[in-house]
Amino acid sequence: MKKTIIEVKNLRKEFHVGEVTVRALRGINMEIREGDFVAIMGTSGSGKSTMLNILGCLDKPTSGDYLLDGLSVASLNKNELAALRNNKLGFVFQSYNLLPRTTALENVELPLFYNSKIKAKERKEIALNALEAVGLADRMHHTPNQLSGGQQQRVAIARSLVNDPVVIFADEATGNLDTRTSYEVMSLFQELNAKGKTIVFVTHEPDIARFTTRNVIFRDGHIIREGDVEDRFNAREMLDNMPINTDYE
Repeated sequence: MKKTIIEVKNLRKEFHVGEVTVRALRGINMEIREGDFVAIMGTSGSGKSTMLNILGCLDKPTSGDYLLDGLSVASLNKNELAALRNNKLGFVFQSYNLLPRTTALENVELPLFYNSKIKAKERKEIALNALEAVGLADRMHHTPNQLSGGQQQRVAIARSLVNDPVVIFADEATGNLDTRTSYEVMSLFQELNAKGKTIVFVTHEPDIARFTTRNVIFRDGHIIREGDVEDRFNAREMLDNMPINTDYE
């Protein structure tokens, strides 16, 4: 049986807005195993973003248990949480979150600066290997404004890989991309997953969720449905079958 990476038991999250209590999560139970590629879905206000923030150790639940790679997150202080995020988690966001005046290579290196065990030469080597893994080694000296949206997202994915995380969290990672570029990014995620990476992908797009292996659907702070993806899309095949754009201005 595959190792359990994420285990959530009776997780609840409440916010207080004035005198009103907002119950964002209402007793969530969920497991994610090593090598899973899970899409967390739901409309705005369903609880999926709150869930991602807690799973990514960016927020804490009001009650319930969360074990990440066998470690109880609730017992950790801020410094321990920061170390956990840097050592065990990778993040990919809709807006890329790249430093604008910094090269692709330097952006990918960034998480490694917080690891005192890695020297400068090794840091560059690891970052270059990550860029090679996403097919952008030839763009390593380019700044974000010299890269397309898809290339910027590939840099962000490379950055999420450099610490060899146990899980990668992607938050609407195709939200700013056109269809072809979205498929290119999903093809990369499928390749990473095929190599054993565990990925949790938050999306509100059903078509994008069909590239994953399992869907978990939230509504009003509950999981209303979850299950394996039937007729899963293969991003590489879909790209190969897409017509070439012949429009001219």
